[in-house]
Amino acid sequence: MKGFCRQDQLFSLCGLHCGLCPMKVGGHCPGCGGGEGNQPCRLARCAISRGGLDYCFQCGEYPCEKYQGFDQYDSFITHQRRQADIQAAQADLQGCRQQLRERADILAYLLENCNDGRRRSFFCLGASLLDLEELRLVIARLQAQRDLPDQKARASQAVQELRAAAERQGVTLALRKRPKKEKRDKEV
Repeated sequence: MKGFCRQDQLFSLCGLHCGLCPMKVGGHCPGCGGGEGNQPCRLARCAISRGGLDYCFQCGEYPCEKYQGFDQYDSFITHQRRQADIQAAQADLQGCRQQLRERADILAYLLENCNDGRRRSFFCLGASLLDLEELRLVIARLQAQRDLPDQKARASQAVQELRAAAERQGVTLALRKRPKKEKRDKEV
């Protein structure tokens, strides 16, 4: 979107983790306010019209009607922690950014050392949804396993570790998809 640039590319205007999005880490999107390639966004247009807010939660009208049903389903990035992350950012924006940077570093480790070419979205979900302490333990376990023969074995081990962590936390590492609309009956 022309004229929409933001400094913080990890935490989007609406509170999603752009830095942990499979589209951004795959190089298919510059992130919220990341310059060329931005997609048209009604939230960005609204923020610009309100003086260029950095985050929607800074607006006196937040949450507005634009957010009705926003978190019910995920897009290519999970919305599941968005409300909790916004609350954390409101309480301590710098601390929230620091945690997001650490999550992004953990994701980068997974992608560089454990990705067999098919795990990017799964690793993005893990980095987004699991508690940070649990992610640190997963990475420590993976780094301790030096006897894994190849990338495929490292990917399999990473998936096992992340799934076990998710199970301990009661987290499902999957996007919540909008159900397909039922086919309309054809009129005779």
